[in-house]
This record gives sequence, C-alpha cells and structure tokens, in this order.
Amino acid sequence: MRIVGVVPVRYNSSRFPGKPLADILGKPMVLWVYQRAKQSQMLEEVFVATDDVRIKKVVEQEGGKVIMTSPSSSGTDRIAEVAKTLEYDVFVNIQGDEPLISPEVIDLVVQPFRENPNLSVSTAITTISDKNEINDPNIVKVVVDKFNFALYFSRAAIPFVRDEDKKPPNFQYYKHLGIYGYRKDFLIHFKSMSHCDLEQIEQLEQLRFLKNGYKIKVMLSDYNSISVDTPQDLERVRKIVKEMQKTKV
Repeated sequence: MRIVGVVPVRYNSSRFPGKPLADILGKPMVLWVYQRAKQSQMLEEVFVATDDVRIKKVVEQEGGKVIMTSPSSSGTDRIAEVAKTLEYDVFVNIQGDEPLISPEVIDLVVQPFRENPNLSVSTAITTISDKNEINDPNIVKVVVDKFNFALYFSRAAIPFVRDEDKKPPNFQYYKHLGIYGYRKDFLIHFKSMSHCDLEQIEQLEQLRFLKNGYKIKVMLSDYNSISVDTPQDLERVRKIVKEMQKTKV
C-alpha cells in the first residue's frame, strides 16, 4: 500500500493574509509543516498542494515538492484534485497551519488503513483538558461510537449536559485534530458530493462525509494541535519554538 502526505495551502486568509509564508525563527511556516511531515515513518512522499506561485517558489527552493492546483474551497477539494494525478492508495491531509505537527500523529491516522481494507476515511482526536475549550466554537468537538467511529462533529459542546447531576464522573470531551487520511477512491467520489446542510451550518466539511454515509475512523492521540489562525497564534508558536530550541542546547 502506497501512502502519501499532502499539505494543502492557500495564500489568502480572511483573518491572516499570507499566513503560509509567515516567518517562524527564520523559516516560513509552510516549510515547518513540510519538513515535520517528512519525518513520518509511514509516508512514502510529501507534496505541498497550492495555487500560489509564491508558496511554490519557497518550497521548491528548499528541495520540497509542489503540485499546483486550481483555487479550491477546502483542503479536501485540493487533495481530491491532486489524487487524480498521483498513483497512491492513501492520501494524508496535513494542515498547512500547524507548524508543530507531530510525525507520530500522521502515522497514527495511517494505521487503520493497514488493518481495514474497506476503510475510506480516518482522523485523530485528543482529550480536552482545558474546560474553556468545550464551549469555544473554534474548537471542534466530536463524539464517537464504541468502535471508535465518529458519530458527529460540532463547534458546539457535544454532548450537551442537560443535568449536571447525571453526568458520569470524569466524563471526557474530545477535540478533533484537523488531520485526515483518505483512500483514493473516496477522494475521487468526494468531488461529486454536493455540499450538505450540516456542513453549511457548522462550516465543517467532514459532516459531508457522514451525511453521505461514510464512516470516519477516529484515532486517539496525546498530541494537541496548535493551529495558527491569527497573528496572535503565530506569536504563541514562536515562543514555543524558542523554548524547544533552548532545551536542545
């Protein structure tokens, strides 16, 4: 089974224009993502998928591989376009705004494809330790069944606690990490799926998968993603990287 990582990247962002090229200690963010993804043990190769020549130039100058795509509405749309040109069995969607992405979590979402030849989609979650995140609409929550397949994703606090006295002790909420694994035939079919009402309401494209009857295997990880959505997030990541470098000295 051949497995490839794809980092879908767009230059324009309503909250943070030019985000992929934002500097993190002398290196553009997109290169942090690409180089960490290359450390995965499961990926045969890694590509950046973009429609922007500025991003293409930066990645290729450092020896990275880039595939140019048309402008796309989502990362999955971009990867689905790439899937038509590459001969791989499984494609891993690696978020371009997570410069500290763990290579281990990339390998984790690949694992179930080796165990289940009928699986179409996988993703990863982590436990929520900060109670403020439960009601934060920027944090996507997920509930799963007993076989670790996703039942639903939401920006709301799910499940909703109707009666606090009846909530089991130490009940755990789960945060969705924005990494996915897709089998190629799913990606080819994805392009023909129409946007659904749940996806439009929540602004979560994975609800399109569920609405169309696809099961999403969920893998639990200790990794807690740090997405760069704003300049404030970028400053936070810069501080973390500085501390990481200090510990290596």
